[in-house]
Amino acid sequence: MVTTLDSVDVVTVGVGWTGGIIAAECAKEGLKVVGLERGRERGTEDFSIVHDEYRYAVRYELMQDLSRETIAFRNNRQQRALPMRQMGSFLLGEGLGGSGTHWNGQNWRFLPYDFQIKTMTDEKYGANKLPAEYTLQDWGITYDELEPYFDRFEKTAGISGEDNNPFWGKRSSPYPTPPMKKTPILQRFETAATNLGLSPFMMPSANLSEAYENPDGQQINACQYCGFCERFGCEYGAKTSPEITVVPTARETGNYEIKFNANVVEIMKEGDRVTGVRYYDTETFEEFIQPANVVVLTSYILNNAKLLMVSQIGEQYDPETGQGTLGKNYAYQILPGASGFFDEQMNTFMGAGALGMTVDDFNGDSFDHSDLDFIHGASLSITQTGSRPILHNPIPPDTPSWGADFKRASIENYTRSLSIGGQGASMPHRENYMALDGTYKDIYGVPLLQLTYNFTDQDRALHSYLTERAGEIMQEMGAKTVVGGNPISDYDIVPYQTTHNTGGTIMGADPGTSVVNNFLQHWDAENLFVVGAGNFAHNGGYNPTGTVGALAYRCAEGVIRYSREGGSLV
Repeated sequence: MVTTLDSVDVVTVGVGWTGGIIAAECAKEGLKVVGLERGRERGTEDFSIVHDEYRYAVRYELMQDLSRETIAFRNNRQQRALPMRQMGSFLLGEGLGGSGTHWNGQNWRFLPYDFQIKTMTDEKYGANKLPAEYTLQDWGITYDELEPYFDRFEKTAGISGEDNNPFWGKRSSPYPTPPMKKTPILQRFETAATNLGLSPFMMPSANLSEAYENPDGQQINACQYCGFCERFGCEYGAKTSPEITVVPTARETGNYEIKFNANVVEIMKEGDRVTGVRYYDTETFEEFIQPANVVVLTSYILNNAKLLMVSQIGEQYDPETGQGTLGKNYAYQILPGASGFFDEQMNTFMGAGALGMTVDDFNGDSFDHSDLDFIHGASLSITQTGSRPILHNPIPPDTPSWGADFKRASIENYTRSLSIGGQGASMPHRENYMALDGTYKDIYGVPLLQLTYNFTDQDRALHSYLTERAGEIMQEMGAKTVVGGNPISDYDIVPYQTTHNTGGTIMGADPGTSVVNNFLQHWDAENLFVVGAGNFAHNGGYNPTGTVGALAYRCAEGVIRYSREGGSLV
């Protein structure tokens, strides 16, 4: 039997950064909000034993249970898609805070070029710079239009940084807190990059350099440089996350309730409006309907797209015809880079998730692509995240992967190796998309999301070029041996790469080419909003969180306006 609950003004599906921001802003305006979170409640008090690499970084304590729900994957349409049985290429969060609990804290604004990439690329290089199978398009919003929302997210999160990157868009105000410590390792990178004529700067960080009170009155503490950020929660409350900022802000209004262990399986719809969502209690398997005047999908991009598909809202993308928008423009990231081995020892074991220095000289359109067979680029960074003992075993080429020689080389190089990594932009391709799988279902009887994805010629060319640039910086840093990243061929979903998946519910100015408008309001159901990295029309050279946070504040403004006025917001 299905239990129908009392209706509310707004229901969010997922309580991470986006769900928390929507809830806080709407609840402050007097709207009654319910957040549905399929995981459990957790907070800093739960992370007192978080310095357990095996439990959290190897066994994925904070991640989604793939025995209940996963995705099916294939490289191309000729292959049979198979379920992903364990976490690999990306890590799906679950529980209060979502992926915002276990993130590293690198916080970026996408470049002005990103938001108008189709227009700017065509104007500078001609419409045929990329072949027609790359489905490049503008986002339907400009950097300048989104800048106030970037500013708001950074002040909520207390981001630590410095505004000395010549390639960034204009800022309306400085970072709320100063940059993190410039360690000897970072200084070494800075000197080498400067010698090469590049423009290094400290990475914007949500691991705060000093204690900070945000505009909502929430306290964020100063980073302890313990080296346990990515895949871990922060027991100090020093890595900004939803459960220490926007979630308590929403709860303090008295207008917000979170229902935990609530897995949403369907968006309810009547005519051209949605009426609420249907969900299961993950412990008892009781079934509920939560009615709402506004539904906001705030879960991870894969689940946002899946819910629209199983609810038959929007037109499914068809790679054969190019028609439809739902599931279109799935993109990932390309990871060029180089490692260096040194004679002297360095402090590699302490750090923080976003303790680093970066150059953007090869990101976006910061350099001329006229004679190159790719567009965009990558941020190149050295990060001092804390080299933990289980998963960090740096060894030079030709070292055996096990045995006495491996052990000796791993111990020798643990404090004598550094890496420069690039976050390379991924351009959308006609054959990279999401759909529902026709064979496999999750524990609730709902079809799995099917992901079809492979690297492209654009990706391979970008990777090769940026790997060479990273190697040049590492050489200038004085490494005795420089090892560039291996060339990429086919995408492999098994080894970890990044949790920076984008696309599938793309935003835009035209319902014929996008799923939502620039307030993240669905074109086909005006009281349905979809917010997250799924809105990105392509992936960029940065972590997505800062841009997702800005879009969430933009979306919250739209939800509040719609609740008062109704109708399309554009």
